[in-house]
Amino acid sequence: MPCPSTFARSAVIGLLIALASSAQATPSLLVDADSLQVLRSEEAGRAWYPASTTKLMTAFVTFEHLRAGRVALGQDVVFSRKALARESVQSGLAPGSTMSLEDALYAMLAVSANEAAAAIAETIAGSEAEFVTMMNDAARRLGMTGTRFVNPDGLFDHRQVTTARDLALLGIAIDRNFPDYLRFFDRSEVSIDGRVLKSSDEVLTRFPGAIGLKTGFVCASGRNLVSLAVRGEKRLVAVVLGATTERERSERIAQLLQHGFTKTEGGRRTALRALPNQTASRPEDLRARLCGPQAAAYERRQRKLYPMGQRGHASLLGAPIAPRTWTIRTRRSALATSSPSPAPRPSGLGQQ
Repeated sequence: MPCPSTFARSAVIGLLIALASSAQATPSLLVDADSLQVLRSEEAGRAWYPASTTKLMTAFVTFEHLRAGRVALGQDVVFSRKALARESVQSGLAPGSTMSLEDALYAMLAVSANEAAAAIAETIAGSEAEFVTMMNDAARRLGMTGTRFVNPDGLFDHRQVTTARDLALLGIAIDRNFPDYLRFFDRSEVSIDGRVLKSSDEVLTRFPGAIGLKTGFVCASGRNLVSLAVRGEKRLVAVVLGATTERERSERIAQLLQHGFTKTEGGRRTALRALPNQTASRPEDLRARLCGPQAAAYERRQRKLYPMGQRGHASLLGAPIAPRTWTIRTRRSALATSSPSPAPRPSGLGQQ
């Protein structure tokens, strides 16, 4: 019969093998935003937790309402107690604080303020639940067949899923349908009543031609990023999901974009809409690997897979540009502790 030390050695070896095999390429995608041709793809149809890339759909629905005249950028957004009860609240606001919808969009998109996403949803739809229905309606219209939303901010919920393919479709839909609103994605910091909050999108400030879009992180998803960049006649959207560190996420996106801008490859390519979603797949939960006891070992192995930007390895990012800041001054509402009154849901948003 094997001695206890043999069992211990076997357990250690088994753990090391499991960790070694866990070093993996997570989903990524590069698309020509004009032709919708796929330039690079790795598991782009695999289900994944979206984290704060969810806010791209919150923005898309809001932009549709702005274009239809149902809301205005100068309209008040009141931060209710419910909106300010989110996890990871950054703004330091009190219930009843008010800012314009324009300011709330900058807070949500530039620095990923969860409370701003919730307050926008309440303002437009009267409740988060009604707004989420609008989000899922829009996802269906856009052909996001692997996506389901359950909240407007991206806080973890095992039911909320997407794919790199679907996020690329969403990013391109924003770019094509709402070019005047791309300005909401290009700020690298926001000042709210003197409190400066910084974007975690390093690509925005260190990759020439980057226009922005959206980062995302929860422990279950890893670090996600959807990026739009333009150089000359080329317009590209890149998606990386499940990165281990911000360095890895930024370098992988930069690598994809640099490839798209510098390589000329012939041959027939897959159209983005023809790229299949793995509808039977379930998102991998990275909490144990990124925020649990496996984190240090997992990160070491992922560093070997993606060494760019580490000591001894060239970075694909340039020197950071000066911060672009949006300044917000809040006010106090008479409805200091209440949620906005429900608004009637508009009929038929139309196909984009």
